Amino acid sequence: MGLADSETPPTSNNASDLQCVLKDLEEYEFVVGVAEDRNRRCRRTMEDTHAFIYNYEGITGHGFFAIFDGHAGKAAADWCGQHFHEVFGRILEEKADQPDVDFQELVNETFLTVDQQLAEALQQGRSSGCTAIMAYIRKEGDKRVLYTGNVGDARAVLCHKDKAVRLSYDHKGSDHTEAQRILDVGGFVMNNRVNGVLAVTRALGDSSMKEFIIGAPYTTRTEIGANNPYLILACDGLWDVCTDQEAVELIKDVVCPTKASRVLLDHALQKFSTDNISVMVIRLNV
Repeated sequence: MGLADSETPPTSNNASDLQCVLKDLEEYEFVVGVAEDRNRRCRRTMEDTHAFIYNYEGITGHGFFAIFDGHAGKAAADWCGQHFHEVFGRILEEKADQPDVDFQELVNETFLTVDQQLAEALQQGRSSGCTAIMAYIRKEGDKRVLYTGNVGDARAVLCHKDKAVRLSYDHKGSDHTEAQRILDVGGFVMNNRVNGVLAVTRALGDSSMKEFIIGAPYTTRTEIGANNPYLILACDGLWDVCTDQEAVELIKDVVCPTKASRVLLDHALQKFSTDNISVMVIRLNV
């Protein structure tokens, strides 16, 4: 997904950008922009998918956002792109109004449920899997709260006073804690890959390696406000060649989230990323 042809370079702002963003912020309380690229120099297929929903659960100001980075085919990522938000929505409908509900636990339950349903849905594609990063914004009284969950190495990075705050955890074979978990259940890590095959230690799908590649997510809860202008979700096609802080600095002056996501995508291509690239920027404030 790219930008329409224009004489305005993607890094520049103009009055119409600001006007459009302010209008959408007033109506929806956030604005989403997405950029994606197969990266044809290095990849024959595009295995990433994404999803976002304004007025999630039919509530103004609530939003769902996710990126799924597939491996061993696109089947798992495609399924998640179509159904993850539905699973989460059903769990919210059943449990969100319960006393003392823990929304981080609902995110955790969603990942585990999706992982189970994915195994049943993709019986012919047992090797297909995907990393996942999701974010959920909701109102809690007079607070605006952001929940995130991830498996694998897709990330969420929140801008806070021009500083990058990572709201995800890279589940990779190079991580000592994750590598030890693999060893404890009888697997091995070779060249930072689980059983010499997968670089990530957690994912959705990968049913043939499920005893090692689990779907339990890392989750966070963050209250957001005026000091948090935007949130970045992206797969490792960006993060392999860009630090969290670099990403924040690259787009801190770009008001339009679609242009901002394109800036990050172009940066990844210029830095010779070797993977599919998907970037989502959620503008929260101006």
